Amino acid sequence: MAQENFSQVTEFILLGFSDTQELQLLFFVLFLLAYAIVLLGNLLIIVTVRTDPKLSSPMYFLLCNLSFIDICYTSVTIPRALVARLSGHRAIAFEGCMAQLFFLHFMGSSEMFLLTVMAFDRYTAICRPLHYTAIMAQGACWALVTACWVGGFIHSIVQTVLMLQLPFCGPNTIHSYFCDVPPVIRLACADTILTEWLMASNSGLISLGCFLVLVASYALILAKVRAHLSQGHWKALSTCASHVMAVTLLFMPCIFTYLRPAGTLPASKYVCVIYTIFSPMMNPLIYTLRSSEMKESMWRLWKRCRA
Repeated sequence: MAQENFSQVTEFILLGFSDTQELQLLFFVLFLLAYAIVLLGNLLIIVTVRTDPKLSSPMYFLLCNLSFIDICYTSVTIPRALVARLSGHRAIAFEGCMAQLFFLHFMGSSEMFLLTVMAFDRYTAICRPLHYTAIMAQGACWALVTACWVGGFIHSIVQTVLMLQLPFCGPNTIHSYFCDVPPVIRLACADTILTEWLMASNSGLISLGCFLVLVASYALILAKVRAHLSQGHWKALSTCASHVMAVTLLFMPCIFTYLRPAGTLPASKYVCVIYTIFSPMMNPLIYTLRSSEMKESMWRLWKRCRA
């Protein structure tokens, strides 16, 4: 009955990183540059993979899906932050905040599952090469990618439903540039200890579980490469090295942010930049610069465009 007297918050104020005009301009330029790199880099990967028949292996099919997720993932947060900086309007409706939270976790968890599938693909290619074609057949690839999207959807639905159960009646300022579980849950007018632990078990354990699976798969790959020091295996190991870089950029900040209750450290709003902006921005560079096939295909695409 007490909750009926609450005045429900209808909007939140996203404070961003700083109120200083010069710093706001700096962050705007950096965010705009990062978003341009994400869009152009990942679109280039998608177009290259889709137009070059030589890039028809499961690895490039999964990479194409990763690029699509990265575009969607960054588009959930960065465009609104840029518009808010230009317009000076920092408010976001309660419904818009919940929608942003939903799609952020939908895309983010789907990417984690997809990176796990990509590690499985590399493990199969290196450790079970004779069975690779059968295991990673086209139908299996589509099934694995679908499972990543479904898993991300279920995870995000759970997060959003838990948030919608909370009453918001007091402070409505969020010390970040987007709506996420840790900063929003601290504004609830209720005891959120149980909800915080449920969310930490959901997001945090998913991040940690996928990361441990990835570490185990790469450990097995490393053991295989050390036992068979051939040129082909070293090439595969080079590919895996780029995957490890992408995994580290995404998973470590997520584990730091979500595998604990929402009573966060002050630096957490800066840590979120790593997995929401820096990781998607670096993925095109990591996967293209470490792959000679991708670079050759992009060069062929460039020559066709100039012809």
